[in-house]
Amino acid sequence: MVKTAAKLQIIPLGGLGEIGKNMTVIRYGDDIIVIDCGLMFPEDEMLGIDLVIPDITYLLDNRDLVRAIVLTHGHEDHIGALPYVLKQLNVPIYGTRLTLGILEGRLKENNVSVTTQVAVKAGDQIQIGPFKLGFIRVSHSIADAVAISIKTPIGTIVHSGDFKFDQTPVDGKVTDFHRFAELGDQGVLVLLADSTNAERPGYTPSEKVVGVTFDETFRHAKDRIIIATFSSNVHRIQQAIDTACKYDRKVAVLGRSMVNVVNIATELGYITMPEGVLIEVDEINNYPSSRIVIMTTGSQGEPMSALTRMAMSDHKKVDIVPGDTIIISASPIPGNEKMVSRTIDHLFRQGAEVIYESGSGIHVSGHPSQEELKLLQNLIRPKFFIPVHGEYRHLVKHAKLAQEMGMPRENIFVAENGQVLEFTADKGAIVSKVTAGKVLVDGLGVGDVGNIVLRDRRQLSQDGILIVVITMDKQRACVVAGPDIVSRGFVYVRESEQLMDDAKDKVKQALEKCEQSGVTEWATIKSNVRDALGKYLYEKTRRRPMILPIIMEV
Repeated sequence: MVKTAAKLQIIPLGGLGEIGKNMTVIRYGDDIIVIDCGLMFPEDEMLGIDLVIPDITYLLDNRDLVRAIVLTHGHEDHIGALPYVLKQLNVPIYGTRLTLGILEGRLKENNVSVTTQVAVKAGDQIQIGPFKLGFIRVSHSIADAVAISIKTPIGTIVHSGDFKFDQTPVDGKVTDFHRFAELGDQGVLVLLADSTNAERPGYTPSEKVVGVTFDETFRHAKDRIIIATFSSNVHRIQQAIDTACKYDRKVAVLGRSMVNVVNIATELGYITMPEGVLIEVDEINNYPSSRIVIMTTGSQGEPMSALTRMAMSDHKKVDIVPGDTIIISASPIPGNEKMVSRTIDHLFRQGAEVIYESGSGIHVSGHPSQEELKLLQNLIRPKFFIPVHGEYRHLVKHAKLAQEMGMPRENIFVAENGQVLEFTADKGAIVSKVTAGKVLVDGLGVGDVGNIVLRDRRQLSQDGILIVVITMDKQRACVVAGPDIVSRGFVYVRESEQLMDDAKDKVKQALEKCEQSGVTEWATIKSNVRDALGKYLYEKTRRRPMILPIIMEV
């Protein structure tokens, strides 16, 4: 009997048609590896939700086949779901030293232990089952980022991770162009590449541009400087520290995630500074304001972040004072624009000078623009191409770029989360679909809030709630007391007494109808009360509050 050749499958579980939640499954026969395991921040309509993580039903159904999770870098959209996923799927984790260092902090916060963590570095090659993985150095807005080559019996896959082609990186470690070209010469079956900036023409500026802007700002600032950026942007933090040293300023760090990353990166040697530069926040008043720099979280206007609290005069240790120069060294993540604008307004009200414009050179992207995407295509020359990491329009734009460069349209796959892409040495196709989607994290609950709960929350947020309390005699099926109506978020009761009295009358009428019709089922009575009251309130107010009838038995 001839043994059927195993198939090579690529299954994105997150990161396609969205920014964040990056997760890709590579399967050959009975072996699976997973590239990245990220989270996404909730959209506006996800009321009360803290985080969004990928649905890993497919991995749980095939848990015995999962050999490892391999990480490209330490950003939340690539490692943030691990504290939740590892509780259900404890497999070895591979990543660079800084990536694993940041992950270790996240796991400790969530009381999660992982059996095996394997540190790798750019240039390493390791074997996991039938997969031979190579780690390729790339530049990004966090140190120690890598692209990954995966050699399989069918052919080689290259996953770019998040990258940009920075010719003058802060740490001097230039992208390994030679290795990409070498892989291209050997032949690459499938390329998966970052699409975040696929709409942007030209090249993404070097991270060093921000250092030049820091220098200019520090030179002109007379008083205290406060810099808000992503805690994981180690290169930017390093440039801020270097500039502070140049102008003889002390540096204090604010915000839990910023403190954690600075400690980890310093311990591992990714951030360096002379002794005595870093001071505790409590010590800032021991120095003139002209000698202080504060590095903080809150560049996205997050309500509980240090910068937002300072802007609202709600921080325990730092108040914004006239003369402060505040640098917001990040661009708003889509959806966060309003929160960022609100924070900037409050900072201006406090008398601070705020530098935030994207054109001011205070922030550059960590993702490749169109010319860099073309260069990657030319270096690797893949047979098949899957654009990843971006909203749907980014994926389509990236696909068009590849087509413009001569790749046949049938060899490009603009896929969606959950689609199974199957490859042979000559052919590729989308063959089926597996479970994929969003799992919502709310407090300690993971996945217990779904569409129905969110719909209820939306209704409560829009029109409030009315609770109707009725006491009934079960034997005789008659009303003993009530109805009483409690309103929250619907109308101000003291100014709407007539409306509430009429609402009670409508409830009484509905109960009388039930009694006359011989209806004794509690569920039917509640439904009739809800319908009658809802109809009346909509006629009078054009609002649809949530109506919750409660029947108490005596």
